[in-house]
Amino acid sequence: MARKTTPEVKEEQKIQTKYDRKMAARKAKEEKDKRDDKIFKITSSCIGIALVLVIVASIGYSVYSRQNALKGTYIEIGDRKVSQLEFDYYYNNTVNNYLTSYSSILPYMGLDTSRDFADQPYTDDLTWKDMFDEMTVGQITQIHALLEDAEEKGFVHDTTAEYEEGIASIEEAAKTAGASASDYYKSMFGKYASKSNVSPFMKDSLFASAYYSSMLEENKPSEEEVEAYYQENKQNYDKVDYRSFVFRSDLAEDASEEDIEKAMKELKEKADAFVSAREDGTEFKELCIQNASEEEKANYESEDSDASLSEGYNYSSVPYAISEWLYDDARAEGDLAAVEDETGHQYYVVEFGRKYYDEADDESISSLLSSNKTSEYVASLEEKYEVSDPKGNLKYLTVDTATDTDGEEALEDTSNEAEGSGEDSAEDEAQADTTEE
Repeated sequence: MARKTTPEVKEEQKIQTKYDRKMAARKAKEEKDKRDDKIFKITSSCIGIALVLVIVASIGYSVYSRQNALKGTYIEIGDRKVSQLEFDYYYNNTVNNYLTSYSSILPYMGLDTSRDFADQPYTDDLTWKDMFDEMTVGQITQIHALLEDAEEKGFVHDTTAEYEEGIASIEEAAKTAGASASDYYKSMFGKYASKSNVSPFMKDSLFASAYYSSMLEENKPSEEEVEAYYQENKQNYDKVDYRSFVFRSDLAEDASEEDIEKAMKELKEKADAFVSAREDGTEFKELCIQNASEEEKANYESEDSDASLSEGYNYSSVPYAISEWLYDDARAEGDLAAVEDETGHQYYVVEFGRKYYDEADDESISSLLSSNKTSEYVASLEEKYEVSDPKGNLKYLTVDTATDTDGEEALEDTSNEAEGSGEDSAEDEAQADTTEE
């Protein structure tokens, strides 16, 4: 039997009006806004928690950094652990002393004090900061070597008066600078410095300085030793009085050998004529006036001074071209000569007055010998102190040659000053070691 099929009845589809579509869109947006608001609240809560954690961590790190700087080990010298606070104190002293001593020539040394020392090369391998680091280590090493030796020798010295005077100087300097004592200490001795926490370093420096001064006194040489040293180094201490006049050429920088030879011949003739006239009795000063250029003539005509006369000059102060002639042991009063200066393309006329020793230099020689002997002794004390840098704070220790030729000269010139327990350093420490909260 055939199966009866019934037609499928389809549900009548509703026609959407423009209004329906608008309401549906609004509903969808409201649902989206609810979701976004929920997400924002959740993420905002997370961000807030994260910010709190960052702030807490920052505070914790700051506290940790300060405690580490005050109590932790920055470097080790011998068996002594040096904190960052102590290192910063001596580092700032070293830099301040150096900048004060060489303020007039710093631009020629390539140092810009307005820039970070770590960004300025001192040698091919090291920066100025590295150089100051090395000097600072030397300073700390010397002070602790002196303190230990003083204790062994039973040296006694009360630093109270010097310390209080230093503190007063710091507080006065802070007022003059318009800063609080607390801020001034930090600017002078490092960001963790205060009156109380740098006080031990100040007192150590003053005590070490006093001990060094006592050794200088003990090591003063005898009169015989001073005389013996003078005899071995007469040229460094003898002074000369002499008269001189210079005949200068007017050669161009690119002058030929022929031009130079011709000019020097003319200058020699003038110099020889000067010598002859002087030997005939004409006053040296008068001859200078006759031969001087219009620009220089007034210098020789002055009634208040004699531009031709040089008195009390050391060998190193005399023009190189005439130094050997003046310091010749055969030289006698009244000797006269025309001396060629090949390098400067000029001729000197020189008349010898006298050569002599100023006995006031006995004290200079005595101080030098005493300082040399004391320095040698202190250097022997320092030899046993090995520097250890477990945290890698001292780059100069990783470089085979810390300074080149020029660098060595600059470092040698300044390390004596910065290695602070000597006479100059004592004064510097007494002034610098004085700023508190």
